[in-house]
Amino acid sequence: MHGCSSVKKLPDDKQLITKQSIEKNGETISKDPVSLLSLTPANKKVLGIPLRLHLYNLSQEDPYETFDQWLNEKPTREENLSNWLSKKQVNQIRNYKLDFNNWLRKNGEAPSTIDSIKINLTNSRFKQYYNNLGYFNARSTAKTDSIGHRKASVHYNIETGAVFTIDSITHVAGSKDIDSLYRANLENSLIKQGSPFEVERFDAERSRLIDLFRNNGIYNFQQRSIRFKAFKDSLGIDTKIPVTVEIKNAQKRVQDTLKEQPYRIQKINAISVYVENPEQSVSVFTDSIYSDNTQIFSVGKLKYKPKVLTNGIKIKQNAPYSYSERTATYRYFNELQNFKYPSIVYTPSKKDSTLLNAAIFLSPKERFSVGTDFDVSHSNIQDVGISLGTSLISRNIFRGGEILEVGVKGTIGASSDVAEEKNSFFNLFEVGGNIRLRVPRVLAPTWFENLFFTNKEVKTSIALGVSLQENIGLDRRSFTGNIEYNWRSSSTYTFNFKLADIEFVENKAINNYFNVYRNSYDRLNAIAKRLPNNSGYLDENGNLGIPTEANAFIRDVINQETSILDSNENYTRVSNINERKNRLTANNFIVGSSLTFIKNNQESIVDEDFSQLRLKIEVVGNLLNSILKLSDTEEDQYGQRIIFNLAPTQYFKSEVNYIKHWQVGRERIFAFRAFTGIALPYGNSNSIPFTRSYYAGGSNDNRAWQAYKLGPGSSSGINEFNEANFKLALNLEYRYPIIGAFKGAFFIDAGNIWNVNNNVADIRQTLNSYHDLNQLAIGTGFGIRYDFDYFVFRLDTAFKTFDPSLLKAERWGSQVALKKAVFNVGINYPF
Repeated sequence: MHGCSSVKKLPDDKQLITKQSIEKNGETISKDPVSLLSLTPANKKVLGIPLRLHLYNLSQEDPYETFDQWLNEKPTREENLSNWLSKKQVNQIRNYKLDFNNWLRKNGEAPSTIDSIKINLTNSRFKQYYNNLGYFNARSTAKTDSIGHRKASVHYNIETGAVFTIDSITHVAGSKDIDSLYRANLENSLIKQGSPFEVERFDAERSRLIDLFRNNGIYNFQQRSIRFKAFKDSLGIDTKIPVTVEIKNAQKRVQDTLKEQPYRIQKINAISVYVENPEQSVSVFTDSIYSDNTQIFSVGKLKYKPKVLTNGIKIKQNAPYSYSERTATYRYFNELQNFKYPSIVYTPSKKDSTLLNAAIFLSPKERFSVGTDFDVSHSNIQDVGISLGTSLISRNIFRGGEILEVGVKGTIGASSDVAEEKNSFFNLFEVGGNIRLRVPRVLAPTWFENLFFTNKEVKTSIALGVSLQENIGLDRRSFTGNIEYNWRSSSTYTFNFKLADIEFVENKAINNYFNVYRNSYDRLNAIAKRLPNNSGYLDENGNLGIPTEANAFIRDVINQETSILDSNENYTRVSNINERKNRLTANNFIVGSSLTFIKNNQESIVDEDFSQLRLKIEVVGNLLNSILKLSDTEEDQYGQRIIFNLAPTQYFKSEVNYIKHWQVGRERIFAFRAFTGIALPYGNSNSIPFTRSYYAGGSNDNRAWQAYKLGPGSSSGINEFNEANFKLALNLEYRYPIIGAFKGAFFIDAGNIWNVNNNVADIRQTLNSYHDLNQLAIGTGFGIRYDFDYFVFRLDTAFKTFDPSLLKAERWGSQVALKKAVFNVGINYPF
């Protein structure tokens, strides 16, 4: 059926290409880049079906004519439609027909047919491709064969011949300055004697020379001034080619004539900055100040500290002009986020043409800007939630280019699970606020700056935040604060150093624990109901009372005051429930520091052949606990130092995240991610706070499990929020185009979380040896994505392919069924 439909619209004299093969020097090639040059590929297929071809075949050559024929098939059809709708609406339907037809053609794929012109052009393309690689005797031929009803295959045979190489290299320069620069940097040349004569090699050498000249004083160097002359044997016998590098003088138009002008090294004479007034169409500069070899002009009194402006100027006075210094100056003022569109203009000095004057024009942004956001949400905690937030941005608040951001957000929600005496619909409440100050320099004592940040362009960020909840979970109150420094050592390497990362978490409604964590309650309730003489713990409905009876039952079991002995399995279960309850209801005081290093060689957002490595080290509690120890602060019953009636957290944390993309075709990408992280408590702690632990599952992790529902280890995700202090995750995804903006993907996710060296005793949840790595859960699936250009909407369907929580005989494949699939909705790609 598919075969018939794929050719039914073909003209009688045409044959559909269903197979294309390419042979090079006697070997068949398939993934070679040369295949992308073919004008006769077979129509693309998805699961063996040419979907885009079928889509195209649904379109019509003349949709207007087709519509008019349908409209006039019956004498009264047009009249009846016009009476029922209107004549204007009938015309609009006609236009819709055209728009839909255009959509079919745009997203479909025209039949690929045998065409002698396209075949000859393809042969020419193949020959030119290998010519560019130095195979000047290359030749390509084609052969077509019929393989069925109106179908054919095309086979290309490429013979490359011997590769031509570079012989002697000479150069001719029209300028003395150009000549001296060329000779001084000859060892860095990318064209070497004996190398293959490749066009890309010469293009790269041209780019190198352009960068060399433009960064060493040649301000107006023109790309067309560089020319490579090759002296190839016209008979193709001698495969060694002498090369001359010719660097001509600049071409300058004088009236109607182009005249040569020798390039000369030009140095920076004077640097000026002009701070404009955005409210004036023509700025009149009435004030000036001289600072750091820079003259600064302003409209009225300068509103910026001169150091803020001069610090970002990488252009050096009395030094040769440098394009890279110009680019770095642009980058600084753009990242400052205080000015609209910085502009740098160079003009020759009137006294000496070898000198350049640099003028930097800055137009300040509005000092204040206000933003608002509004959200309506639904979750397992609230039936409906309404959030309203506002933010204020103040620029240049201390005249140093600083940016102050203040944000406030409030949420009210409704939940039928919250019991109140007052019958109010909205019974949940949360309010939060944050303030952040961004400073474009190091904000620290001089000795600290000299110790850590010498010769680095560092930005400082100071942030404070507060969040208060009521009738949400445990009614958490949290206070956060941090001081961090960011800098870039190159376009590839970036660093983040958090000098102080502080978080204080207080849970006000710990008696609500078993109402929030129902899985823990259900397991505890089941044990209590099976206990003889349990009437003192159960309510009138025969269930464990919350919180008094539940807490009393846990206490009595642990104190051996029930019939459950410590050798009983239920004793271990109750102990684990209590251990988790104590950890999740504990207040936390976290004071630490961290260092993050990122290496990213992605050149732009459209670059899909790159790698990214992120390393992070975090140390928490060392300094604070050392101070408490030296000051002989009191200890609690567990021997932990106490401040603010709680034990400060102490742990070491390390993470490694690696991402690699391989582009294997047009819009076809293999994406890989590997992540591992571990947080080890020590000293004053025997566990990791919930907010700093790891979880598994979710739309950006192992997609066959919902977030927090995988692990730890071989346990069956028995808690609402399953977390641990060690994580390992591996992801591999193949992304490909389907139709138009629709994209597809196949993926494999593997990973899990475990407890390591903390207070969790359940061996199913702990990593006891490397053999436990066989508990890596594996999910497989497919995804459909729609690219809106500015973001990607993603729907992934995943299946539990290997589930370590099941019996060993059932772990592989027993849950691969559509009714057991997990559906994930996400924005943008997961990695």
